[in-house]
Amino acid sequence: MTGSDETTKGLAVGPVTVPAEELRWRFSRSSGPGGQHVNTSDTRVSLSLDVASCRALGATRRARALERLEGRLVDGVLTVSAQSHRSQTRNRVEARERMARLLEEAIAPPPPERRSRRPSRAAKRRRVDAKRRRGEVKRSRSRPPMD
Repeated sequence: MTGSDETTKGLAVGPVTVPAEELRWRFSRSSGPGGQHVNTSDTRVSLSLDVASCRALGATRRARALERLEGRLVDGVLTVSAQSHRSQTRNRVEARERMARLLEEAIAPPPPERRSRRPSRAAKRRRVDAKRRRGEVKRSRSRPPMD
């Protein structure tokens, strides 16, 4: 493998870059199709990041990630596996993309709080008119009263 190998690059997550030293790669035999190739090649890729001690995230982003990923973390470590491709290289790329996507969603700032507003007089009028029209449609579908 060359110096541009996927395991030597850091992980870009939005405005943050996680250094390669903080990422742990593991390779194992993959299940699924591939014939004899599967029995001899370590094509399954597991990428792990210790979110609890990741210096690149900073305190606020780390706390946000720990809270939002709490169901996926094992002892503060986030692990992503990829084995859908027959090639280890393609599985590495997929694992990096999944990790980046998960972290980006986890460290994103929360959306602004919704401020409730009182409906305008015109909005109330439109609502009542729509209810009246709907009631008239339903009344017109019923049978006429028997006299």
